[in-house]
Amino acid sequence: MTYVSKHISWKEAVHSTTAEKEGIENIPNQNQIREMKLIAKNIFEPLRAWAGHPIRVNSFFRSPELCVAIGSKPTSQHTLGRAMDIDSLGSKTNGELFNYIKDNLNFDQLIWEFGDDENPDWIHVSFAGINNNRGNVLKAKKTESGKIKYSKYV
Repeated sequence: MTYVSKHISWKEAVHSTTAEKEGIENIPNQNQIREMKLIAKNIFEPLRAWAGHPIRVNSFFRSPELCVAIGSKPTSQHTLGRAMDIDSLGSKTNGELFNYIKDNLNFDQLIWEFGDDENPDWIHVSFAGINNNRGNVLKAKKTESGKIKYSKYV
């Protein structure tokens, strides 16, 4: 396989500098690949068409071992192929991408990842299936102690 979808290459879907450095195999199975294709079709490609420019996939599939290595939960939706972290590479800002997803697409979870009130540093979005999406919209901030706190996005 060379592409997960029209605009997501296999290489960017499974790439991880940490996995390479730590010798962690980060290869999805057939079920995970099916889920990756669903989020690409239902979230990424419609967003990319609306934006009219490239969108960077910072993180897509992560094996449970990779999640632990980067300090994430081994139960993350990334391990199922159902989540991606993305970043604008064009005229649309991360804030505009976030609001487009929130207002126009069927998603499971959408997280404004850090940043400021105008733009998140990046966007986390997940897709659990047309009939299984919860539509949760959250904002992640670091507390003074350095922990991550998630709150409802308003």
